[in-house]
Amino acid sequence: MKDLSLYVLDITMNSVKAGAKNIDVSLTENGNWLTFRVTDDGCGMTAEQVARISDPFFTSRTTRKVGLGVPFLRLLAEQTGGTVEIASKSEAEYPDGHGTTTTATFDMSSIDFIPLGDLISTVITLVQGSPDRDFRYTHVREAGTVSLDTAELREALGDVSLAEPEVLAWIREYLEEQYGQN
Repeated sequence: MKDLSLYVLDITMNSVKAGAKNIDVSLTENGNWLTFRVTDDGCGMTAEQVARISDPFFTSRTTRKVGLGVPFLRLLAEQTGGTVEIASKSEAEYPDGHGTTTTATFDMSSIDFIPLGDLISTVITLVQGSPDRDFRYTHVREAGTVSLDTAELREALGDVSLAEPEVLAWIREYLEEQYGQN
């Protein structure tokens, strides 16, 4: 993948596949450091699964025998001097407090740091593909904080699907305005 926004999409889609109803996606820039975190209330993973998640030949998918998203994310983070940490509690062991948090840190001043990419399109893709999930997106940066909470949108819109073209266009404009791209 050529930019970080595609990793944001990949890791967040893992949360959707894990049955998460609430997914927090945050990017926090602090000096030269970027922390990217996805927290969900999905089914979680066992300690054994967490230990094996960076193995490219370990995957829970049945459609292919490799899972490269987390191993490549780890490689990219470590190449910049950063890290990837995954904490998870499985639903079987923790019926009331299950879920997964994936945290990656990157030194943005490193020559190996990949571009952020099109984060707005990533958020739009997530909402369009899973309009029944609640996504909280936050990007804290020096120029200000960009945020979107689909639970708030759902409350304001009532029975209107978040996947409606007009809603998605509004979300795009809302995020572009916050990023100062208008």
